[in-house]
Amino acid sequence: MNNLIKLLNPVTINQWNLRNRIVMAPLTRGFANDEDGTVTEEMVAYYEQRARDGVGLIITEGVNPNLAGKGTYGIPGLYTEAQTVSWKRVTEAVHRHGGTIIAQLWHVGRLSHSDLIGGTPQAPSSIQAEGKVHKLHKPYQVPEAMCIQDIQDTIQHFQNAARNAVLAGFDGIELHAAHGYLMDQFINEKTNHRTDEYGGGIQERLRFLKEIILAVKKEISVDRISIRFSEKKDDDPSYAWTDKAAMIDAYLNLFRETGITILHPSTDRYTRAWAGEKTFHEVIRQQWEHTIIGVGNLDAQTAEEALNEGIIHLAAFGRPFIANSDLVHRLHAGEPLVEYDVNKHLPVLI
Repeated sequence: MNNLIKLLNPVTINQWNLRNRIVMAPLTRGFANDEDGTVTEEMVAYYEQRARDGVGLIITEGVNPNLAGKGTYGIPGLYTEAQTVSWKRVTEAVHRHGGTIIAQLWHVGRLSHSDLIGGTPQAPSSIQAEGKVHKLHKPYQVPEAMCIQDIQDTIQHFQNAARNAVLAGFDGIELHAAHGYLMDQFINEKTNHRTDEYGGGIQERLRFLKEIILAVKKEISVDRISIRFSEKKDDDPSYAWTDKAAMIDAYLNLFRETGITILHPSTDRYTRAWAGEKTFHEVIRQQWEHTIIGVGNLDAQTAEEALNEGIIHLAAFGRPFIANSDLVHRLHAGEPLVEYDVNKHLPVLI
């Protein structure tokens, strides 16, 4: 007998009537047309297969709000009419099978390269990242520090992308403010050495994210907006917050102030202790009364337990969805899952 009662039963989250509490996590696959950032038939089939299988909520791979946000090959955009029209094929396919899908808006900031975007990558401060660009295998370049006009232009690009998401038929959006990408680069002390209104204290470093939230709210209702955030960049432990409690307070105060009710706290392992004996999600739940999407190498049983404990409302699965287009069916039937194989299924970015 299947004991995944909570996970597999329908739930209503704000305006979304979901078939179950299973979320397909955002996973960068690089299947878009690299020349113009439009959606390919391969992408349509990829999302349609999982919608047909019955997943509750799909969060797309990261989608760029402008060319400068592109961090590797094959990344889709939502900043041109052609890109917007191409995404309609995905949303229509998902809706045809009774699914719900939101677009994750993603700008990599300094984690790009001039070979990809035709100019110097931009960031809050001119601080070079360690490592190499995904798939390009070249070292990250020293980024150009964004001026106030650059910041305002980028905020407008996010607003335009949110408008295009609505036009493309998406049911909502997610802002990717995690894992060392542009919004996180503004928030983190390691990458933001600014002395103007976008740098310095926690409130100043959060200002960029706040202004993006306020901008996209003009295009889509706030109860259809999710925020993904994290403590650190997974391959860089030094990125971790110096004052965890203060950062959590500041984030949650910002979300309450702007009306955000759906959070996607991101960590590489859901069960890992984060503060004392508590996990990242448990610490947030202690102070957050609204929706939390759990993620972090979850399995079905761990997800069911977290749902029953009231720590999370939805459970996101990433690599299992790449290896199993019929993941929901397998969970219903109690069938074993195909193991994700990095050599077979390709590495992904989060």
